[in-house]
Amino acid sequence: MYYTSTKTSGDSTTGSFFAGANDTSTKTSQNMTTGLLPNYLTVSGKTRQNDLDVTFLISIQPGISSKHSLNGAATGENRQQYLTFGDASWGSVKLGKDIGIYASDAILNDMTLLGVGSGAGNLAGGTTTLGRIGTGYMYADWKNQIAYTSPNFNGFSFTGGVSQGWNADNSTGRAGSQPAFEGKASYSFAGDVSGKVWVSGISQKAEGINSVAAADGYYAVSQSTHLIALVPAVVANAGTKATARAADIGVNVNFAGFGATAYYGEGKGTGTTIQFNGGFDDVGAKRKSTDWYAQGTYTLPGVGTKLGVSYGESELKMTADDSETGGHHVNSMLVVGAYHPLTKHLNLVAEYSDAKEKETGLDSAKAKTVSLGAILFF
Repeated sequence: MYYTSTKTSGDSTTGSFFAGANDTSTKTSQNMTTGLLPNYLTVSGKTRQNDLDVTFLISIQPGISSKHSLNGAATGENRQQYLTFGDASWGSVKLGKDIGIYASDAILNDMTLLGVGSGAGNLAGGTTTLGRIGTGYMYADWKNQIAYTSPNFNGFSFTGGVSQGWNADNSTGRAGSQPAFEGKASYSFAGDVSGKVWVSGISQKAEGINSVAAADGYYAVSQSTHLIALVPAVVANAGTKATARAADIGVNVNFAGFGATAYYGEGKGTGTTIQFNGGFDDVGAKRKSTDWYAQGTYTLPGVGTKLGVSYGESELKMTADDSETGGHHVNSMLVVGAYHPLTKHLNLVAEYSDAKEKETGLDSAKAKTVSLGAILFF
């Protein structure tokens, strides 16, 4: 749990990626909340039968945060329920719900995974915070999938699979006549210099992208119970389809207490922050998007405290048919953090984040957050 203090300012016409930025005044709010990682408890099992390794995993993520009376139940999720079978000689097959393949390494290498990250959105009442989602990478999400993972070939491995198809207009729910196709390849290395290099991609035929705009041109996007972004919306039309694609590349390197991560991804029709949101304009043309972040850390010798700084941006570009205002979004964030292992299980965390949203022709919005708390692994 983390105690957070967030100062927001800006104009709501830039969208509600920043909750509380509904006028040009400055507002401050304090909350007590879970961080980017939720509370997490799993039940799992494994055995060897008929020359196959068989496993299962089911997880629950109860929420900490509440924001009004008679809200003791807070929120909760079930992010993982899957089984796997396979053998070290030929790989394994996964069936069920787990983190998405595309962009998963971007979030798993983000230092804010141990903290809070962005103060954009409502930090009260949600299961988790945003971390760097939407300000450096797209959310990999938790997906129904069938995936194959290869054996480890001296550090190299790959994963390919199909996942549940989602509509371009995510406000109407998640559905699709065809699945999404996702894949990832990575190479891990060890020694005095250790690290990992990866590439991943996603392709899906999207639906619900016709030329009729919604009444006000926007719809709200939420994760758990808090608002994440306000993005251009379209009215669903089953007769209009297009293929959305995205790809990324990343590297993480560690040497003598120093760590560095660099990430870049781009897409057409895949939107920003959350997959397929805002990916198409009002006439069904694909919007281009880019995501990138750079991160550096250093672990103090003898103390164990990890100090880190990172900066990243997510950009959604206008098409020729977008209006001159309201089409081009750039979300960015600078994060400085300290992560101290008080014991081998318990980490104390202090973070400062400065998140900004800019939209062509409109005012900008800002959210500066200080967070202090602790995270326990056991």
